[in-house]
Amino acid sequence: MAKNKVIIVDDDEFMRDSLLEALVRPDLQVTGFGDAAAALDAAADGSASLLLTDMRMPGMDGMRLLEEAKRLDPKLPVIMMTAFATVETAVRAMKRGAFDYIMKPFKAEEIEVAVNRALEHRRLLAENEYLKDELDKKFRAADFIGKSQAMRAVFGQIRQAAPSSATVFIRGESGTGKELVARSIHAQSPRRAKPLVKVNCAALSAGVLESELFGHEKGAFTGADRRRIGRFEMADGGTIFLDEVSETDLNLQGKLLRVLQEKEFERVGSSETISADVRILASSNRDLEKSVAAGEFRQDLFYRLNVISVELPPLRERKSDIPDLARHFLERFRREEGAAARDISAEALELLAGHDWPGNVRELANVMERLVVLGRDEIIGAAQVENALPKGAGRLIAAPAAGAGELFRPRPLDEVERDFVLAALAYFGGARAKTAEALDISERSLRDRLKRWQEAGTASPAGEA
Repeated sequence: MAKNKVIIVDDDEFMRDSLLEALVRPDLQVTGFGDAAAALDAAADGSASLLLTDMRMPGMDGMRLLEEAKRLDPKLPVIMMTAFATVETAVRAMKRGAFDYIMKPFKAEEIEVAVNRALEHRRLLAENEYLKDELDKKFRAADFIGKSQAMRAVFGQIRQAAPSSATVFIRGESGTGKELVARSIHAQSPRRAKPLVKVNCAALSAGVLESELFGHEKGAFTGADRRRIGRFEMADGGTIFLDEVSETDLNLQGKLLRVLQEKEFERVGSSETISADVRILASSNRDLEKSVAAGEFRQDLFYRLNVISVELPPLRERKSDIPDLARHFLERFRREEGAAARDISAEALELLAGHDWPGNVRELANVMERLVVLGRDEIIGAAQVENALPKGAGRLIAAPAAGAGELFRPRPLDEVERDFVLAALAYFGGARAKTAEALDISERSLRDRLKRWQEAGTASPAGEA
């Protein structure tokens, strides 16, 4: 077992020897010094786990030693000891980084408790740092799989963007991994110790989204029975990820622009201005330039969001990455499910590479999970893959909901639109996100149409799953 190196500094030889005796135990290597300069030399290599020092000493006193020791090792816990305690000196020591402050004379049990607390604090700091490093490695090594030139370019953009506080706009089709880019940027940024808060802008109505982002006061609207802290406040000091930011309405876009420019906002129902230091990452699977040209998205907000742009390629444009991705997902789901599958055949990989993957990496992950969970063999073969892939891939709709003659008879345009949308929804198995993307409309627009038709009694609540 590695020993914790403890340094004791006291010009009183009797006190120094008493402390050395009190701290004799198998997990400690304790060294005593009569002056601060010698102790500082011993701590210079960064191997010390704890420093206990008297406050009043000739030459360099304890307060100066505290400052110098923290300069050498900011994480080193320092316990101050003194027989001349005052509130002012205690406060001053704590402000300068002292871990604890003990008054002389003290019992052996008191110093043992203080030492244990300080060493536990040091251990937790080291463990936390280790876990953060491991997390960073995980983001870099596992979340993104790809050796293609397109993905190498994405990795380079992430590395360049991460250290800054600049806003990043992440483009890409649904399922390409936009959230993974946001998580990776945050994990490699100076803000990684603070929260990464995600908001799906497409999933909420305008009023609910404003409250979600900025919070609200009690009584601000019907159902607001208590104050709610918004996502921007939660993310203070960290990062907020606005997923599908293109789906926010124009009024809310103006409020987002203010947060970007001024770093301040008000809760719904309040006039109190709140400041928040938040880095903004945003994404969209739509062409925002077209939305700007159509008057659906503010140009000034687009420019502020698009400071750094990261473009994720669809899986069909980086098919050379499919074998590595498939094996990555196979291993992940095999471990999670305790399944039999250990590998995938070359023929099966060839079939996967031949598919267009309209759902991108997310679709590939779903297919691999199905193959792993349902498979009984150690090697996933071509027959299993062929059965798992959708039939007739590449076509949007095999046939309209009504027959061809019915489709072209004179009737209201809304009925034609309804039949076409419901047919698309049925084709994608009720998946609203895929349906909306294929029809080039937002999920919110699709949801509103379905709700309108359902209330009118002209459509069942399809796609609720």
